[in-house]
Amino acid sequence: MKTVRVFYTISLGLAVLCSSCNDFLDKTPLSQITPEHYLLTESDLESYVNGLYTGILPSHNTVWSYGMFGWDAHTDNQAAWNYSNKFVPGQYKVPHSEDSEWKFTNIYSCNYFLSRTVPLLESGGLSGNLENVKYYIGEAYFLRAYEYFTRYQKFGDFPIVTVPLKDEQDLLVEASKRAPRNEVARFIIGDLDKAIELMGALKKPTTRISADLARLVKSRVALFEGTWLKYFKGTAFVPDGENWPGSKKNAGASYTYPSGSIDNEIAYFLNIAMEAAKEVGDKYIGSLTDNTGTVQQGLSEQENPYMMMFADLDLNKYPEVLLWREYNKGLGVVHNVPVYCQMGNRGVGVTRGLVSSFVMQNGLPVYATGSMYHGDRTIADVRKDRDSRLSIFLKEPGQKNILIFDPSGTTYQVEEPYPNITEGSEERTYNTGYALRKGWSYDQGQCVNGFGYTACASFRAAEALLNYMEASYELQSRVDETARSYWKALRERSKVDADYEKTIANTDMSQEVLYDWGAYSAGKIIDPVLYNIRRERRSELMAEGLRFMDLIRWRAMDQMIATPYHIEGFHLYNTPMEEWYGGKLTNDGSDKANASSPERSEYLRPYEKNSKSEVYDGYRWAMAHYLSPIMIKQFQLTSTDGSNLESSPMYQNPGWPMTADEGAEF
Repeated sequence: MKTVRVFYTISLGLAVLCSSCNDFLDKTPLSQITPEHYLLTESDLESYVNGLYTGILPSHNTVWSYGMFGWDAHTDNQAAWNYSNKFVPGQYKVPHSEDSEWKFTNIYSCNYFLSRTVPLLESGGLSGNLENVKYYIGEAYFLRAYEYFTRYQKFGDFPIVTVPLKDEQDLLVEASKRAPRNEVARFIIGDLDKAIELMGALKKPTTRISADLARLVKSRVALFEGTWLKYFKGTAFVPDGENWPGSKKNAGASYTYPSGSIDNEIAYFLNIAMEAAKEVGDKYIGSLTDNTGTVQQGLSEQENPYMMMFADLDLNKYPEVLLWREYNKGLGVVHNVPVYCQMGNRGVGVTRGLVSSFVMQNGLPVYATGSMYHGDRTIADVRKDRDSRLSIFLKEPGQKNILIFDPSGTTYQVEEPYPNITEGSEERTYNTGYALRKGWSYDQGQCVNGFGYTACASFRAAEALLNYMEASYELQSRVDETARSYWKALRERSKVDADYEKTIANTDMSQEVLYDWGAYSAGKIIDPVLYNIRRERRSELMAEGLRFMDLIRWRAMDQMIATPYHIEGFHLYNTPMEEWYGGKLTNDGSDKANASSPERSEYLRPYEKNSKSEVYDGYRWAMAHYLSPIMIKQFQLTSTDGSNLESSPMYQNPGWPMTADEGAEF
């Protein structure tokens, strides 16, 4: 088997040479860099596509980050060491030119590849195994789709560019025009359909993109757009909504949806989400990774495959994992996740809100009569008799972190200590008192600072089950038989009573809104059935980087425009856990404070230690923050004279000014 199956390990394809740092649609013509005789053989195509993987797909991307399992930071699930400006209206500002989000580098590289290879495929000008050639072209369509999905989540309306453009001002300005967001979503889905067709049923190692992965992402994209259109309907954040900026640029002309109306468009996307998710869900529902519900604490004890799916070296043994990244210490392709899992997750703490949302093993919410909830006065109590997805991943003092000893490991804790909340450093502090072991390793040899090489499960088939459950309920307002079977499978795997209807019947939304932003859409409390579908998603995909994506498409932060939300961690005061710190707590609100005051809450509030903090009085929101602002340099580059920004064919996102270094207007 070729070593290039390790799609992230070998990334020396010519695509790496094609990256451009220009802001204006990455205007350096790729043809000036890439030899014309390249991309003619099967091996050329494989090498080029390999070079695109690392810059586009999710993984533990650097040795200094907490990796994929910290990507839910700055949500109601996880709290990073520092707060996010997105929750401080006025502090999150329009950039002038320093912006890493509005970029076309990867899109340009994909466009070059496709513009070269697709005509050659049609004319028979590519040499090698035809099925492999088609497969690599299919991968490029997937990668372009995924990169577009990343950009469109941030900006909504976005230019659709499918060819490498010449370095001509008029051509580039015209190409900068933003397409309506739903048309961008349709374009992304179109690319995924091409990927599915070209890759077909050809089997490759799951370190490579596959047709099933494309179907999963297709369901994700369609669900995103369908729910976005539903919850932002009538606002400036959807085409033809009130004050939609796209209408102004088109002389006030109204927009006509391809399907005839926004309601038809919502149904169009939700139907696609259901169909694509079901294709994957039906295929993999019987292959979900087994979960013993226990945390292995000795080499003679049974290993928990569900936990190991996030910590093993080779994920080919887990059919549920549709795509994973392989790391290699010898090649220097490494990360730091095992080290940070030995400590406080590099300052990314689990919130009280996330912990509170997990139901008990008997399926009841923690507040319900008969739930058998043991309280939160100790972490042991929090974990006891809970949904196993919480109990196995939430670290508890006294648990064994290392079972396999290796003298090369230098940064580890054999036994989990009391949460270190007073350290004062991002690397070692347990920011909320709660920390996860999702992505940890029992192997001391993995615990060398900056040299971990456990694999990263980038995409899992379990998401397809969740996508179907949500899309079908949003469209049909009922839990159909397919959704019912999916829901039961997920709960049974999690060692939770499969009777989700019991959970729904005992759900008190006045309790759920206290700790879960997903209990809201557009400032209104959602119904208990939909809420529990969202709860299942929150529990299953915890710390896998999808929470913020879900929150924005649900429009789940409106309530914070008027009412601040306080990020909290574990129950610190008036519990046995307070005694862990033996007089080391300073909670006077000064610059030296290492804990929040008990007068504010008995629960640790990581951002409310210093009274000078911008979020001392809680997180707030602004409508404009659902989308990112476009940097001013883009308008200057596409204007007629470089200064008259209104002459640009582009338009700013709703609520954002056309002035650099200013916050949102609403």
